[in-house]
Amino acid sequence: MSSTRVVITGLGAITPLGLTSDEMWVGLCAGKSGIGPITAFDPVGFTCKIAGEAPEYKIRDYVPKSHRKATKLMSRDIELSVIAAQEAVADSGLITKGIDAENINVDPARMAINLGAGLISCDLVELGPAIAAGAVDGKFDIRKWGKEGLELVTPLWLLKYLPNMLACHIGIIHDIQGPSNTITCGESGSLLAIAEASQTIIRGAAEIAVAGGAEAKVNPIVMIRQCLLKRATSKGNDDPGSACRPFDADAGGSVFGEGAGMLILENLENARKRGARIYAELIGVGQSNSINRRYESIESDGRGIRLAIEKAMADAQIKSADLDLVVPHGTGIPADDLAEAKAIEAALGEAAGKVAVWPTKSMLSNTGAACGALDVIAAAYAMNEGRIPAAKNCDRIADGCNLNITNEPVNIEIRYVLCCTYTFGGQTAAVVLKNITAD
Repeated sequence: MSSTRVVITGLGAITPLGLTSDEMWVGLCAGKSGIGPITAFDPVGFTCKIAGEAPEYKIRDYVPKSHRKATKLMSRDIELSVIAAQEAVADSGLITKGIDAENINVDPARMAINLGAGLISCDLVELGPAIAAGAVDGKFDIRKWGKEGLELVTPLWLLKYLPNMLACHIGIIHDIQGPSNTITCGESGSLLAIAEASQTIIRGAAEIAVAGGAEAKVNPIVMIRQCLLKRATSKGNDDPGSACRPFDADAGGSVFGEGAGMLILENLENARKRGARIYAELIGVGQSNSINRRYESIESDGRGIRLAIEKAMADAQIKSADLDLVVPHGTGIPADDLAEAKAIEAALGEAAGKVAVWPTKSMLSNTGAACGALDVIAAAYAMNEGRIPAAKNCDRIADGCNLNITNEPVNIEIRYVLCCTYTFGGQTAAVVLKNITAD
């Protein structure tokens, strides 16, 4: 059994609450919602006309001059990931090629990258003319598309939309030469990536890793699908701040958004040797898969979530009573929230009604592959500041949800935190963080 310990030494985030992890935390503490009317496209005809959009930015401000031409090949997802990774690396005190090429203090071959990514949806304006050119009498003709439509698509088009391009761009910018992997498991992607990155360090294949995820779900293709599946809320279009209501009796569905969350994971020995700030230790990971026949929702007893939590707790070698905080997935979809609540209660037993539970999507929205990493970042801030912010939009807890969700901020010493996520495709993941001062 390895004695290697993995710690978090850098945080980076871009969310509907701001362009940095600090702005995200301040917004969460203030109970601020980043959800508003969709501006990225015209949502006319959509039942949900709101989303969590990131503030405006210029991607050229976040990349070295040598990489600026490559920004032409960045989708929105890639841009978000690059911005969050730049902050995380800088926050860690590591100096990579992307920070200062003249004063590098890391061995690129001993640095890994593991990211969660979504199935990136293309910008319709890029494919629209090509699709139109492939039409015959108002119907799509594959032969005409092959002969004429494809000629209108730039040869490099695909490089903007391959999920692994997030890790590729970050890897090139920071000259990351160690193990690399991209996980496309929806909302569970970033927690699974964090788990794999930690295992990469534990087995000695790297000393440092960039881990997390990013996704831009404010896209008409993504949104119309969620509306048709009735997963997106049709409530709150006139009051976006109250629309997403995890575990609340008046919840009517989720609100989707965009964001990126990146962590720097590091061998504890290496971190201490260079005097790095340590936010938390990653001591437990768990994952499972339990597909429901009704693909658009998770199984009603939350079995997959329970298994992931139990595995993470066993890996961490702690009891449920040791937990001080749970950051759940909490989407605002009533059936899924109830299933998750049942899973948490089954996994934690009597402690489920005592441990503080703090959902974040009422403020951050459902950011897909980014959401697990963003929750870990929020948990790390809570742990370091000894504060659990108030839950937002959970005014009347739904029947059957026997969790300790509080509407008031709590000041408390936080020793252990559990974060969990799931996809409605059945993939689940959980991680346990430890306050390093609890040694």
